[in-house]
Amino acid sequence: MHPTDLTVAAVIERDGKFLLVEKGSPGATVFTQPDGHIQSGESPEDACARAVLEDTGCEVAIRELLGVYLWIHPQSRRQFLRIVYLCVLLREDPTHEPNDGVHAVRWYDKSDIARRRRNLRTPVVTRCIDDYLDGTRLPSSILAGAMPIQQRVADVLANASLV
Repeated sequence: MHPTDLTVAAVIERDGKFLLVEKGSPGATVFTQPDGHIQSGESPEDACARAVLEDTGCEVAIRELLGVYLWIHPQSRRQFLRIVYLCVLLREDPTHEPNDGVHAVRWYDKSDIARRRRNLRTPVVTRCIDDYLDGTRLPSSILAGAMPIQQRVADVLANASLV
């Protein structure tokens, strides 16, 4: 059994465009939603807001839980469990220096993202946007019994959508 990499991410939409970051990845540059790992003692919501701020300089408010997604890398079989929140943009700082590893912060519409399909970090990027546009949401209570979340990954996995 491979360990599960637990992350949080944000879907942020403004005027029909979605906030993505361009990040370095081994051997490539990839596009993904602002994302990060949960630090010790941090709630998934707080981790998400912090990761967005660090990656993009944008302050956000967590609106609701969009979904919990499991993606298994086809070659390495490594598991990636991503908790994704729908966020509202409060403030954008265009002078912000992105986090290490972030090359650029961009707003793309769905067709722009589709054209970059081969360069998306994982299929979860488009699945989250599709779920957002389809109105899919999860009750936040799904995660309530899974705290501290790093120690209850199996409970979160039970509610994940396989991508």
